[in-house]
Amino acid sequence: MAQRDNMNRRSFFKQFAAAGLPVMAGITSSLKAAERGSRMRFGLVTYQWGRDWDLPTLIANCETARVSGVELRVDHQHGVSPKLTPTERVEVRKRFADSPVVCVGMGTNEDFHHADADLLKQRIENTKAWLRLSHDIGGSGVKVKPNDFAKGVAREVTIEQIGRSLNEVARYGAELGQQIRLEVHGQCAELPTIKAIMDVADHPNATVCWNCNGQDLQGAGLVQNFNLVKNRFGATVHVRELNLGDYPYQELMDLFVAMDYAGWILLEARQDPPDRVKALAEQREIFAKMIGQGG
Repeated sequence: MAQRDNMNRRSFFKQFAAAGLPVMAGITSSLKAAERGSRMRFGLVTYQWGRDWDLPTLIANCETARVSGVELRVDHQHGVSPKLTPTERVEVRKRFADSPVVCVGMGTNEDFHHADADLLKQRIENTKAWLRLSHDIGGSGVKVKPNDFAKGVAREVTIEQIGRSLNEVARYGAELGQQIRLEVHGQCAELPTIKAIMDVADHPNATVCWNCNGQDLQGAGLVQNFNLVKNRFGATVHVRELNLGDYPYQELMDLFVAMDYAGWILLEARQDPPDRVKALAEQREIFAKMIGQGG
């Protein structure tokens, strides 16, 4: 059957070529356009809807909702932390491996703006511990934050410090096959600031996690802000409920489809619906519809 289908396809294109019709390029272009967005996957951040689910429940609920990946926000009921023993880490890895749900990585609150040198060093060492954990459990990276501007310190100095810190943890993560994902967050959430940080953090394993903030629409607007950092996007994007609020999610999805983004669109939900599993499935369906309309 597959051979017959291939022959029919070849015959179809051969007919147009023999006729000298100029539609061949248009057909090929349409096929390529239809493929854009196909590498995007929908997942969950445990921020709200998974905060009180233990790991077996979290995986089961994602499977029920047909959501194929999860970023584990730290200090939640899933209990995945650097305190896990080597044996426990193997068990977590196996739970994910035995399911259709992917461990996308760890979502931490580690940040690098601190003027206190000892505190900054601790944040960097903490990040390295999370990177080791993500590696051990089968994740692919760790989310961090910039995050603010220290009082009495010039903004340029803090930007330089955040960028250098990202380079250090990115180098460490690269040795483990783990990506560093800088969430657009806090006082640093304006995209020109994120670009300035990433200009310093030039290690290719230091990436940006788009976060759907109000600041995305400031200044020159969504498209220009998106273009400032799109060449540094990592494997994760955070969104809120796609059908609530006034954030232009369809326009954002169009931009990701147009660049053929290959990564995770992760729901960081804010509402508290009575049936979170059902709501999660509904968000997945909305995402799929938006991707189908994008490009």
